[in-house]
Amino acid sequence: MATKRGTLTSVVMLLPFLALFAGFLIWPLINSLYLSLTKFNGVKPPEFVGLANFARLLEDERFLRALSNTLVYVLAAVALTTVFALLLALAFRGQGWGDRIMRTVFFLPSVTSTIALFLMWRWIFAAEDYGLANTVSGWFGGEPVAWLATPSLTIPIMVLMAAWSGMGYAMVIFVAGINTIPEEYYEAARIDGATTWQQFTRITLPLLRPVTTYVVITTMIAAFQVFEAVYIVFRSVSNVGGVMDSGLMIVPYLYDMGFTKFQLGYASAIAWTLFLIIFTISLVQLRLGRTTKELG
Repeated sequence: MATKRGTLTSVVMLLPFLALFAGFLIWPLINSLYLSLTKFNGVKPPEFVGLANFARLLEDERFLRALSNTLVYVLAAVALTTVFALLLALAFRGQGWGDRIMRTVFFLPSVTSTIALFLMWRWIFAAEDYGLANTVSGWFGGEPVAWLATPSLTIPIMVLMAAWSGMGYAMVIFVAGINTIPEEYYEAARIDGATTWQQFTRITLPLLRPVTTYVVITTMIAAFQVFEAVYIVFRSVSNVGGVMDSGLMIVPYLYDMGFTKFQLGYASAIAWTLFLIIFTISLVQLRLGRTTKELG
């Protein structure tokens, strides 16, 4: 009787959370899945069209452009962020005041308002006289560059912003992982004559594999969901993806179709496609990480 009463008490105490969880997560997910199978503009009742929205994605040139831009951006942003974060972690992994201050400095962008950060980047790359990049370039005799209006520079600038703002958080994760590696391993390696590079490749990297997998997956998810950088820095009056859609990503395109053109059913299909892409890639990465660990 006491066990049943305790179980009932636990269930009752969980009910408020379960109600909020179901109302603000489960129901919207189910509803968006239904909307992805309909033609819906937010005014008229949804009209069921089956998989027509998903079939349309395969023929939508803007979506395919957004997908290709996003994949290139994700690959570059994840690679640079992970490499720079690991290098910073190796450089500032100590417990002295200098290392702590440097870790704090690099971590600050992760806890600063993203709106403020991207407004700062927009000022840096502004083509006008007050743009910092053109000002510095002018000091060395360079000509002004329309950074934000040059299609070939859009993704490199976005990757730069992503790496700069994300490597501080990843650095902290790597520092925590590095500090859990027993120092005895390095002492034994030095006694055996291992060089610093050998210690890094044969001790640090293998033992950091779970941490690296976590950093890569979380960075990848954040990169796939990029929105503010495109909307604030590259948005033009009539085009959310910048000049010639050079900065068009999946989430800004989803926003454009759903809240500018009010094609909410089609936008829901884009959202679920993005979810499936992220889910599949995450599963593959987890599987590869587990397989590599078993082989090691």
